[in-house]
Amino acid sequence: MGKGGNKIQSAPGSTEKLEVLIENRYYDVTNLKHPGGSVIKFYAGKDIDASQAFSNFHIRSKKAQAMLRALPNREAESNRPELLAGQNALLKDFDKLTKELEAEGFFKPAPLHVFYRVTEIVVMHAIGLYLLLSGYWLAGIVVLGIVSGRCGWLMHEGGHYSLTGNISFDRTLQIVLYGVGCGMSGAWWRNQHNKHHSMPQKVGHDVDLDTLPLVAFSEKVAKKIGIPLKVWIRMQAFTFPAITCLLVALGWQFYLHPRHILRIKNGAEAASLFTRYAAWTYFITMNPAFGLYGSALTYLAYNWVAATYIFMNFAVSHTHLPVVAKEDRTVDWVRYAAIHTMNVKRGPLGCIDWWMSFLNYQIEHHLFPSMPQFRHPIVSPRVKALFAKHGLKYDQRNYIEAMQATFENLHTVGMDVFYG
Repeated sequence: MGKGGNKIQSAPGSTEKLEVLIENRYYDVTNLKHPGGSVIKFYAGKDIDASQAFSNFHIRSKKAQAMLRALPNREAESNRPELLAGQNALLKDFDKLTKELEAEGFFKPAPLHVFYRVTEIVVMHAIGLYLLLSGYWLAGIVVLGIVSGRCGWLMHEGGHYSLTGNISFDRTLQIVLYGVGCGMSGAWWRNQHNKHHSMPQKVGHDVDLDTLPLVAFSEKVAKKIGIPLKVWIRMQAFTFPAITCLLVALGWQFYLHPRHILRIKNGAEAASLFTRYAAWTYFITMNPAFGLYGSALTYLAYNWVAATYIFMNFAVSHTHLPVVAKEDRTVDWVRYAAIHTMNVKRGPLGCIDWWMSFLNYQIEHHLFPSMPQFRHPIVSPRVKALFAKHGLKYDQRNYIEAMQATFENLHTVGMDVFYG
């Protein structure tokens, strides 16, 4: 976790170039100071095509296009062999679909939708605070916890620059939403989340698998741990919603994210965190009805609701699916989405779409991370048809089935780690 501008270098003493393949050209990134950090190294080498990853990560960035053109480059070998059966045809059809969706306006921002989402957050905070200060403690905690989680959903879109289409504005919106609404750092999130998107469920690359000592979603990341930790992991299906989600949130809020903000010297993020705790102190801690201890207890309860809401709903789309070995370099951009993410059905009247802020369409989100998320249900049938054409499973389950699979995986991994 650096400053997000790490210099990409080969191993010490090595003279080997680091190259990435984009649109049939190899680009030398050995000395590139990549704004997104070391994630670019995931795609370095001759045996993996970074074309789809580059285009979908940088669809709105003219700076990225200019940086790419300025790099030393050479033409790729003609007739590169497929690493997987039908890979070239699949990626060709995916590129065609992407161009069609772009031409039809699916990547364009929707200002009214952004206004609605931001207004919803402001109104829910006002309602939650009113309920809390009016003596309806439980109702206020639930509303405030849910809206904090919804700040997490919306800042996620800001971090992908899929809200207004203006990178600077979306980043600022993310900083405010995540800092004030969740007490966390947008810069830290972007650095980590891009690694997840680059290669979901890949050991050593996807940071969402790097969850020890609190939880293990795969036995492959928990082979060499001691007996006390094995006992804890054995119980993780029960501790995940009850304890783990809150511990993660508190660790992020009071250690990991403030440390990152200080490290990168980001004044805007520091101001957002200050605003959050100043508001809490004014409205809650200084209120005689709460006091110091009541304020601390209320904050923990509110944080538990928020963390459980956001982390459990993020978990259903990835954590129980197969992982990719660190040395495996054969999975392409489309297959990562097909095999290692899944969708949750929209539910009656689209209630799950609202509850998960359209991130229940994880397949579409991973294929098109820069597309405004409310459009994912619309493009879903076309993605499903693409998968069917190329023999890929379009994994879509209802909410209960997804939750059941998540907790069954937690239990199975816990037992395997304990007895393995």
